[in-house]
Amino acid sequence: MGKEQEYIPQRVLSIHGHPDDQEFTVGGTLAKWAAAGCEVISVTITSGDAGCNDPEKDGSYKPALAEIREAEQTAANQVLGIQTSIFLRYPDGELEPTLALRKELARLIRQHKPDVVVTGDPQGVFYGSGYINHPDHRAAAQSALYATFPSAGTRLIFTDLLEAGYEPHNVRRVYIHGSEKPDTRVDIGATMDKKIAALKKHVSQVGEWEEMEKVVREWAAEDGKEHGLDYAESYKVMILVEERPEN
Repeated sequence: MGKEQEYIPQRVLSIHGHPDDQEFTVGGTLAKWAAAGCEVISVTITSGDAGCNDPEKDGSYKPALAEIREAEQTAANQVLGIQTSIFLRYPDGELEPTLALRKELARLIRQHKPDVVVTGDPQGVFYGSGYINHPDHRAAAQSALYATFPSAGTRLIFTDLLEAGYEPHNVRRVYIHGSEKPDTRVDIGATMDKKIAALKKHVSQVGEWEEMEKVVREWAAEDGKEHGLDYAESYKVMILVEERPEN
């Protein structure tokens, strides 16, 4: 079933590019961890203000859409058991893996001190033959990974963070979804319904997608099939700090 399938962290930072990215990819895992007592902090880098193709809308609609999508994300987080929602409000569709973004994420890691960071795979470009990965997803993932290591844990990287009182913090593990070669499956059979319920909070994006629930269940069933699980979410897990066995 993959290494450390039942590992339950104490505090997690979930970092994604847009509202709803988290729910589509890792919602079942976060709900499972939250139910087990884990504190989950959700970080959404953009507010999804470009997520509309209505021909009657123009750029003046973007601030209103950002408010709608932040409210949807907050509601989805509550369904999953996540109480802390952070929005960084970078422009949707224009995200780049800049030093400024990496520093901001490193600050959040030093501030909240998670033992696990959850994010996407920055190397994922093509999924199947019908989906090109959004560049914001890749930029968010790259920034999150390099904020985790080396930036959050290295004392003399971003010394202005140190001067502001943010001491280095070493994240123990990184759960990377969307990897071509995952090594860990998390059983989300008990939280699949929560994942779907959280996704349905994103009304502006999935409200008219009648097949959404069927498709998402099929994805999770496919992830779990080879491991005897009804539903699963898959990851490449990087173990940055080895656990010491208790004496």
